[in-house]
Amino acid sequence: MVHAQDGAIAAAYDARAAEYVALAGSIEQMDARDAAVIAAWRDGTRGLLLDAGCGPGQWTEFLSRGGREVHGIDLSAEFIETARRRHPGIPFEVGSFRDLPFEAGSLGGILAWYSLIHIPPADVPEIHDEFARVLAPGGSILIGFFDGEPREPFAHAVAPACFWSADALAAVLADAGFEVVASEARGREPGEVSARPHGSLIARR
Repeated sequence: MVHAQDGAIAAAYDARAAEYVALAGSIEQMDARDAAVIAAWRDGTRGLLLDAGCGPGQWTEFLSRGGREVHGIDLSAEFIETARRRHPGIPFEVGSFRDLPFEAGSLGGILAWYSLIHIPPADVPEIHDEFARVLAPGGSILIGFFDGEPREPFAHAVAPACFWSADALAAVLADAGFEVVASEARGREPGEVSARPHGSLIARR
């Protein structure tokens, strides 16, 4: 059964998928600092990687470089169709973070790059528990988010979303058995896809 919130997010992104892909569907449109953070995490993480909230697959392809095994999952069927067409050698599927199609302890790392922002804050602990279930001991998660007052909603262009902070996420992650090992925050430069402050963190299980 599809969670009501997941269905609303999927419908919102399906309706604007083409617009999103044109604006932010390639690595070349992403900030080089973000690419550096994700590349360093990828290269320091062993095992199967999951791009959770993969969109049209640009970061999934980036994670696959160097022969890495990676899967992409997203609520939006339109995004998954685009990702499969653009990156035919990578497995992509429609699915929810609430019930990931992986066995316990089977993943080495999860990238959740701006994909938790639409999850109602009260549901985020449930998602972190599911991430913890599928990660092997020592596995890690890299989360990207809009840095601001934790859990405060803002008018995202596609679907309702909330700000987070590294400290607030760290507290929730700790309850799921994660320890934050790195974090960063910065403002935006002219020409970036978003003007809202950026944050990211790495947490290890």
